[in-house]
Amino acid sequence: MSDPEAPASPHPWEQQRQAMGAFIRHQRELANMSLRQLSQVTRISNAYLSQIERGMHDPTVRVLLQIGDALHLSLEEMLQKAEETQGAEDSVLSVEAAIAADTVLTTEEKKALLAVYRTYVSAHA
Repeated sequence: MSDPEAPASPHPWEQQRQAMGAFIRHQRELANMSLRQLSQVTRISNAYLSQIERGMHDPTVRVLLQIGDALHLSLEEMLQKAEETQGAEDSVLSVEAAIAADTVLTTEEKKALLAVYRTYVSAHA
C-alpha cells in the first residue's frame, strides 16, 4: 500500500518546468513587481504568467526572453539558475521521500517530521 504522505515523483520535464516557474516568481518578487506589473511590462497575460510561475506551462523562448528583459536577466542566466533551483528541489524531495519510506516511524511521526522539515526549508528559501 502506498503512503499518501509520500511525495509524487514528477517527470524530469515537469521538475524543470516547476524549477523555472519558481525561479521566475522569486526574481519577480526580488524586483518588487506584482504579477500584474510583470504582465504589463512583458505584454504577456497575467493568467499565463501565473501558470508559468506555478509550473503549469512550458514558456516558449520568446516568452522567456520577454520575462528576462523585464527582470534584467539573460536567457542563459534564467536557464542556469532554474537548473540550480531544480537541484535544490530534488534534494528536498529526496529527504521527504526518505522520511515517507521509513519503516520505523508511525504515520503521525512522519507527518510531524515532514512539517518540521518543510518549515526549516521554507525559512531558508
